[in-house]
Amino acid sequence: MRVFGSRARGDVAEHSDMDVFIEVETLNKELEYRIYDIAWEVGLDHSVFISPLVFSRYEIEESPLRASPIVRNIEAEGLRI
Repeated sequence: MRVFGSRARGDVAEHSDMDVFIEVETLNKELEYRIYDIAWEVGLDHSVFISPLVFSRYEIEESPLRASPIVRNIEAEGLRI
């Protein structure tokens, strides 16, 4: 897991969301929906909108996504949590 975007850079505004990159071993719709539900619940508890970006390990390591500028940026600048 990594936080990226304005909160990772430290230039967060009053109503900025929290961008969270989540890599899981395997991903299916059930797990993806559960992660979104948890992000929503935690965000409500802490008055912040959590915006999860969820990918499987295969997508990050083996698919064309591995060359994506956003994935490279998250790996370089995201804060590991």
